[in-house]
Amino acid sequence: MDDIRRYKNNLSEERNSAALYKAMAEQEKNTTIKDIYYRLAATEEKHAARWEALLLGKGASIPPANLSFRTKSLIWLMERFGPDFILPSMVSSEDIAANDYANQPEAHDMVSSEKAHAILLGQLNNTEQTTGLDGPTLAKMEGRHRSAGGNTLRAAVLGASDGLVSNFNLVMGVAGAAVSSSNILLTGIAGLLAGGISMALGEWISVQSSRELYARQIGIEKEEIETNPEEEIEELILIYQTRGISEEVARPLATKLLQNPDTALDTLARDELGIDPDDLGGSAFVAAFTSFLLFSVGAIIPVIPFFILNGQTAIYTSIAFSTVGLFLVGAITTLFTGRNIYYSGLRQIVFGLLAAAATYFIGSLIGVSLS
Repeated sequence: MDDIRRYKNNLSEERNSAALYKAMAEQEKNTTIKDIYYRLAATEEKHAARWEALLLGKGASIPPANLSFRTKSLIWLMERFGPDFILPSMVSSEDIAANDYANQPEAHDMVSSEKAHAILLGQLNNTEQTTGLDGPTLAKMEGRHRSAGGNTLRAAVLGASDGLVSNFNLVMGVAGAAVSSSNILLTGIAGLLAGGISMALGEWISVQSSRELYARQIGIEKEEIETNPEEEIEELILIYQTRGISEEVARPLATKLLQNPDTALDTLARDELGIDPDDLGGSAFVAAFTSFLLFSVGAIIPVIPFFILNGQTAIYTSIAFSTVGLFLVGAITTLFTGRNIYYSGLRQIVFGLLAAAATYFIGSLIGVSLS
């Protein structure tokens, strides 16, 4: 009974998706995009037919094709504001469908199709469709690759900022308890190591999990190339069409690529799944070491004075060092935010010093209480 209910739910979702794609195709003025929407609708109808066959195999009746309230609402919005208006919703729907199908053995070969649809729609969502997929549009579609350097720099700054702020607060909290400089130094080093190792472990798990997921997706894609090459060809044609290649050119190109299994797997992994088979998200160990190093760069700043100074002099020097570090972090973030350097730097100083003052005060209370 649970299987029948699940099959009917999947059938309804596929029917609604097909209806949405058909409605989008009817409203779309760009002939290339219009054809893509019709082809997406055809794929969803094929999936719907699969669930109908499974229902019949269970001896269940086929429910009537009634559109959901969500589908009717999206069509109503699309008819008034255009297909672009509901594209983000369609991307989300395809992602959800891929995740749902991943846990259903009957839908094993549908997962990559739904993921490919999500990627394809995501690309369309970043284009201006009124003038077609011309050169400037393609440049916009590829803009995410050029931002990778910015993302890396942002991650580096945030990692150092985490180390600086967390260890500065730790050092000030311990200093407020009026312990010796050697104990503060020991605490600061312990905080650096604990925080850095925690960040490294978290990064290693994240990257390694991604690598394992990508490897599994590539394995599924390899299996689908072997068992259902025709559908893979159609998906590759759709991807090429979003990049401005006509079907007349895309079809022989996709067909030729699929003739070589190794080339086909590499191409589909990159173009359909968005995965580089030679990289799989990078090395987990390199990511972990980099995360530890970046955190440590920030965390060592408030600790440095305690290597050579003692007492209040060390505390004041640590505050001065940390203040400069906070300003630099705030200033560097303006590369991403576009704000004034002094505004961002001073804001970072204010928040950082307020947090340190709070921990110093709490440390003082704890120190008095323990005494």
